[in-house]
Amino acid sequence: MSSSLKPEESVKQTLEPPKSTLGINGWLKKNLFNSFFNSILTVVSVLVIYFILKGSITWVFTTAQWAVVTENYRLFMVGQYTIDQLWRVWTCLGFVSLLFGLSAGIWKGTIRNLSIVLMLLYLVHTIVPFVSSTGKMWLAINIAIILAGYFIGPRLPKSKAITLVGWFISFPLIIFLLNGFGVFSPVKTNIWGGLLLTLLISVVAILGSFPIGILLALGRTSKLPIIKYFCITYIEIIRGIPLITVFFMAQIMIPLFLPEGFEINNVIRVMIGATLFTAAYMAENVRGGLQSLQRGQFEAAKAIGLNPVHSMAFIIMPQALRAVIPAIVGQSISMFKDTTLVAIVGLIDLLGIAQTVKANPEFLGRHMEVYVFIALVYWVIAYSMSYSSRRLEKSLGVGER
Repeated sequence: MSSSLKPEESVKQTLEPPKSTLGINGWLKKNLFNSFFNSILTVVSVLVIYFILKGSITWVFTTAQWAVVTENYRLFMVGQYTIDQLWRVWTCLGFVSLLFGLSAGIWKGTIRNLSIVLMLLYLVHTIVPFVSSTGKMWLAINIAIILAGYFIGPRLPKSKAITLVGWFISFPLIIFLLNGFGVFSPVKTNIWGGLLLTLLISVVAILGSFPIGILLALGRTSKLPIIKYFCITYIEIIRGIPLITVFFMAQIMIPLFLPEGFEINNVIRVMIGATLFTAAYMAENVRGGLQSLQRGQFEAAKAIGLNPVHSMAFIIMPQALRAVIPAIVGQSISMFKDTTLVAIVGLIDLLGIAQTVKANPEFLGRHMEVYVFIALVYWVIAYSMSYSSRRLEKSLGVGER
């Protein structure tokens, strides 16, 4: 008697794994209570987790006094940035929201998920009572901007090119708006602070160090002795000293190389130091990616007639960067968290604001609430970067054959 199933359906049924028949009780017995020792360990672990969660939840919702955060929320976000000029910060945020919306509408995927998270954060801030009515209005506008960008983006002519150019000019435009540079009322960088300063320093360091790190990695593998040993010396020296030393050197040494009468403020010096420091680690990550490629890739590029520049740009480097995405993102997250060291050189970032707030006599003894809030902010941003990395790896098939 012939089977009525089609061949592909027969194969599919053959390959399907058998359904588990253990059930919940069987799974618990097999994995948690399969021996006397494991049973004791499971019970003890459950009790420890219970008491930790109970104590934490009780403290968060009953004992903690979150007024130390709510009453200083603006300080945590933008530091001492001039109140009557906060429209510049909101304008910058609106421009970034527009880029997120356009990117989400054009490319979907990870950027769309991040845009949803961003809208949820905006929405939460419109609900909480400690945000001013003006702030809630701006947040609602940013939600509308993201949605408008999402629906309009795919319909724009040359939408991808416009969005990429927008991301490229976003940072110079943000710096221009925040500072003024004589066009608007000047807002000195020494009063920038909080999360605003943390993000600016980390974004400059991460984006600026990437091309420099690629050049250093290529230079280290160069056959020209001068270039090769210069890159090796730079990488090994920078990697051999702590970041705080680089910050101090940037504060003292950068002015020595400037023309007389030309000055660079502390924020720019720290950005330069952080970029040069991160570039050394980026270079080693990229070099690891280059070494992971088989020699046949280089030979194949030559076989199809590509010159060294084209083969490196179109064949070698894309594969090398694809292989080291986790290392690059890990270094980026590390740089984002290391911005807390700028407080030692006189800048007041997010952690610096926390130190200032908890020293206020009105909020003495409220340091736990402050540090929990700061840890939450750092975790949300760092996890978003890690999530983006995992999605990018999955879309590029990293680790798959």
